[in-house]
Amino acid sequence: MTNVDLPKFPTRHGYMSEKIQHSYIAGAIEKGLLPSDAHRLAEVVSLTAPGDLSKPIQFWQLYSALGQDPIVGIVQRFYERVFADEPWFRSVFERVGGLGHHINTQASMWIDVLGGGPYYHGAEFRLSFHHTHNAMALMNDKGAARWVTLMRETLDDSADLMTDDLRVRTSFNTFLAYFMTKYADEFAFEDRHVFGCTNGPLKRQINFMRMTAEAIEALSSQELSDALAQMGVDVSQCPSKQAMVSKALMV
Repeated sequence: MTNVDLPKFPTRHGYMSEKIQHSYIAGAIEKGLLPSDAHRLAEVVSLTAPGDLSKPIQFWQLYSALGQDPIVGIVQRFYERVFADEPWFRSVFERVGGLGHHINTQASMWIDVLGGGPYYHGAEFRLSFHHTHNAMALMNDKGAARWVTLMRETLDDSADLMTDDLRVRTSFNTFLAYFMTKYADEFAFEDRHVFGCTNGPLKRQINFMRMTAEAIEALSSQELSDALAQMGVDVSQCPSKQAMVSKALMV
């Protein structure tokens, strides 16, 4: 099976989602995970998860596939672990508020970023204020390592909330890895986001016959090679990118 009929919960951009989406896409382009024109690809910028199982689910598309309850459920399970953890870790959260407070605020932030709409008032300013004024004691190697461990355990125990689509867990890993890398840079702690596999490179369906010469030339060497190989072309006979471009123009 190459396609799945996903639920399509209604989506909207939130206070954070568009800015985070643009930032992630720019970084993914630099890493070769997304093509250079990803900002213009409907399957990437859409808030609706693709039904094609060969396409990754971008984390801002998770709400469309899951809706609110599973996202809140994962957050709840995580904070139940936090409030049952060692005092040095738990106490930082207890000083801010009780279990319900943390579930509500974290879930609103997740839903906002994952495509559920404007729930996290204050956006990144609020998030930064929380980390620098409320959680600063944990924005370090020890605190981050413990947070990651508890979150990974939560994700491992929450398969029942993620549907049978394996892309959902990978997308959550990608979402959390993005933010942990962001915080590691901001607060100068070691980036150890071991949540599991993250989204790999997006494999595009390229149809040379529907592309201009300029669009073909703008493709990367890897994209050209993959597309030609899928058409049965022996790319070993194309020693350079220009040779592959010439072959593509002949199709």
